[in-house]
Amino acid sequence: MVKDSVIEPSSSPWSSPVVLVKKKDSSMRFCVDYRRLNDVTKKDSYPLPRIDDTLDMLTGVKWFSTLDLKSGYWQVEIDPKDKEKTAFSTGKGLWQFEVMPFGLCNAPATFERLMELVLTGLIGDACLVYLDDIIIVGRTFEEHLQNLERVLIKIQSANLKLSPKKCSLFKRQVSFLGYVVSEEGIRTDPEKIAAVNKWPVPKDKTQVRAFLGLYSYYRRFVKNFADIAKPLHKLTEEKRQFCWDESFDFAFQKFKDRLCITLILGYPDVGKEFIVDTDASSIGLGGILS
Repeated sequence: MVKDSVIEPSSSPWSSPVVLVKKKDSSMRFCVDYRRLNDVTKKDSYPLPRIDDTLDMLTGVKWFSTLDLKSGYWQVEIDPKDKEKTAFSTGKGLWQFEVMPFGLCNAPATFERLMELVLTGLIGDACLVYLDDIIIVGRTFEEHLQNLERVLIKIQSANLKLSPKKCSLFKRQVSFLGYVVSEEGIRTDPEKIAAVNKWPVPKDKTQVRAFLGLYSYYRRFVKNFADIAKPLHKLTEEKRQFCWDESFDFAFQKFKDRLCITLILGYPDVGKEFIVDTDASSIGLGGILS
């Protein structure tokens, strides 16, 4: 990291602890616990795109390519006067970042603003972007090729670097934001569902919340989500003692079973009439747009 000009020696009055986070490929990501720094940081309210809205914009697309920036955050330089705030301690002294590290509360907003600025004029037409995930689209192969060239020119002009092994070009379906997208529509990513189905029975409230958080991401694929989730949500109530029994095990397994059912959700066609079906009960409410 020193050789790559990611960090440098520091004499800062600040110091945050180091943590290691396991990545998808089983390698370790070096991170710093910036919670105390974040508590006193003025928040940047720049919005991230709504994932649902982003996916809905894929209507009519037949060709896809996905790009991933190499260590995206580390391609953003830090203002020299703010470097000392990123200081962290290790067994080999005190260091600070020269580039934007993971863990800063304003990092996502800063990076999203950068990407939308770099790809100005192309988002919603040639591509969609969510942080360092970029998807290039096309209704025909020729259009897709032109769009890919336009995006790559913008990225090169901004001196941003891609990770080739994480890029996927000229595909009829790709993984994007935790889903598999194609001309037909959106479905769950089989690799992620396989991993989810190996999820062990929760041992405490924290693990139950983590489980519900993950499954909530795919709630659009789970019929009667609120009904199934009710007992698990009640188990996380602050004054309730954690005690796992058959009713919770039933709900836990039912979630897994429902996600194993392969569903493809189509994209909205704004040229057609829409029908909204709604339902509500004492447990929850829901709606379907078709």
